[in-house]
Amino acid sequence: MTALFDNSARRHAARPLIDFMGRRYSYAEVADGTRRVATGLARMGYGKGDRIGMFLPNVPHYLAAYFGALRLGATVVNFSPLYSVDELVHQVEDSGTRLLFTLSATALLPTALAVLGKSSLERVVVGSVAGALPGGKSLFYRLFRGKEVSTRPADPRVTAFSALIDNDGAHPAAAIQPVRDAALIQYTGGTTGTPKGAVLTHANVAANARQVAGLDPHFDLPDRILGVLPLFHVFANTCVMNRTIVTGGEIVLLPRFDAGQALAAIARTKATALPGVPTMYQALLDHPRLARTDLSSLRTCISGGAALNADLKARWEAATGSTLVEGYGLSESAGVLTVNPYEGEQKPGTIGQPIPGTWLRLVDKEDPRRPAPAGQPGEIVAAGPQVMAGYWNRAEADDAAFVDGWLRTGDVGTIDADGYVTIVDRLKDMIAVGGFKVFPSRIETVLHQHPAVREALVIGIPDAYSGERVRAYVTLEADAPATDGVVLRDWLNPQVGKHERADAVVVRDALPKTMIGKLSRKDLIAEVRAAEGW
Repeated sequence: MTALFDNSARRHAARPLIDFMGRRYSYAEVADGTRRVATGLARMGYGKGDRIGMFLPNVPHYLAAYFGALRLGATVVNFSPLYSVDELVHQVEDSGTRLLFTLSATALLPTALAVLGKSSLERVVVGSVAGALPGGKSLFYRLFRGKEVSTRPADPRVTAFSALIDNDGAHPAAAIQPVRDAALIQYTGGTTGTPKGAVLTHANVAANARQVAGLDPHFDLPDRILGVLPLFHVFANTCVMNRTIVTGGEIVLLPRFDAGQALAAIARTKATALPGVPTMYQALLDHPRLARTDLSSLRTCISGGAALNADLKARWEAATGSTLVEGYGLSESAGVLTVNPYEGEQKPGTIGQPIPGTWLRLVDKEDPRRPAPAGQPGEIVAAGPQVMAGYWNRAEADDAAFVDGWLRTGDVGTIDADGYVTIVDRLKDMIAVGGFKVFPSRIETVLHQHPAVREALVIGIPDAYSGERVRAYVTLEADAPATDGVVLRDWLNPQVGKHERADAVVVRDALPKTMIGKLSRKDLIAEVRAAEGW
């Protein structure tokens, strides 16, 4: 990954790599920032093999910190701002993260400092949003959005980003063994919902970046991508950041998704590509400014993270004149395994065909060591240069994740004669909320901490905007004080991530069970589906 970045920085030194709210940073400027980050970290005593955390939104600091850590030979660990303090503490301890990059934003810094106080994390480096903005906008931010900024405490464990990079950038780049050295630990869940760190080597991440970059038939045209998907998510890490660095393109960074701001940014910069999740496209279509916004610069838009509704695809293409294609991948595959062709035959409802260098096949849903019965759906397993090395310190999880060297996706699908893949079911209990994974067992564990809750099951309910939303069903202890679903919901939601919050907690007299007395999520889903007609 360091060679991938350095090669693009040399070839395209004067080109803009980042447009952040109107302020542009060239490849040369970002490259200088990465060298200064690496040198600053080295002078603090960090080096090859150390885990360096990113607790950042889409800001220029992310690219400098990410590639600076890689240049040092460290391994980047992405942390989602959606997670609670306790979840972040667990991931810090599990990964052995020593230093965390964050911002002086109220939504981030207090959480980062809480993690610093409750974990073995050694240091937090704090950047300033205002410092990355154009002059006028920087002043506006300081004057009128002060409530969104937290003061950096006078703590020797807390360092300003500006102080970290106040050096000559002279520390030499570490020698990297691409197939062996870990570039990224990307936390994901599993069938149990316990977060596991997918270890992606430099070879994994670089291969997927090149695979995705090679899909675009318009390599000779200007490449300007709207970077509103969060870079801490593997989808954006590959399809926004790394892929664009391969092409020598420009990333129009937005710190968070706001439909009006996204439309304005596309019109202002003449963005040519927009990766997103279905909820984003729906929000853009619903925005009153859509009809007045010039979106003619868009060529290809990519949807991932959740199933793309055929009607949504048709409406987006009719409104914008761009092509919207659906793809599919996992954290364990560095981001992307399949996509519908940018040009040529597309099959709505499918996740497309395997990208170059990628192999998919179907195995029996009960015994993954056997092929799926002819003509029947099977579990999708994958192989390719982008497939992870394994889970961080989880040998037992590796045994379950791979079969004969193929990655088990946990999704059940079909593959037609043209190689187009359709997902029809999933073995995992994961709920897809706006492109993020929610694992029911994690929320059930929190619910069981309430003294009134006897049993709990969490399921996904279809939602036109987010794909699915979380709903919990509980029974109560016989001697529990009087309570209701609203009280339980209001107790639950502050303790889980924003994407994990339940729209309702439904109190029932009983929950469905299997013949051996085990709670049956499958039967509950069937009951709710029949009652609500979805």
